[in-house]
Amino acid sequence: MAFANDNFIDTAELGRAIKRRREELGLSLRDVADVTGVSASTISRIENGTGKPDADNIARLTGWLDMPIDRVMSKKTADDVEAVIYYPHEPTPEIVEAHLRADKNLTPQTAQALAELFRVAYKQFSGPDEKKKK
Repeated sequence: MAFANDNFIDTAELGRAIKRRREELGLSLRDVADVTGVSASTISRIENGTGKPDADNIARLTGWLDMPIDRVMSKKTADDVEAVIYYPHEPTPEIVEAHLRADKNLTPQTAQALAELFRVAYKQFSGPDEKKKK
């Protein structure tokens, strides 16, 4: 079953999330493949936006990302309200990014740019020095 071919899965969003997490953890494609059971070539195609993962691979990858599958579900119409779904233990930058993507006042490109800006600022200001000040 290929959900992505039916436009149910935002493969670009899934690819960005995989690449970001993989780079944060310093993992190679092969490392992620070993952990998830999804081939390195499939992961590479998803990251590059050319892959169309099947339901099993989507489940494996969102499980590895510890991300609700709803986060990578595409909206069917422009009138749909995109619910922001996250797990309470998700990192703050992931939650903020989900909220930015759901904001109808922002283009997808603007939401992505703001999310990256927030991610950088959060990483800078949430380091050990900030925690000591509290």
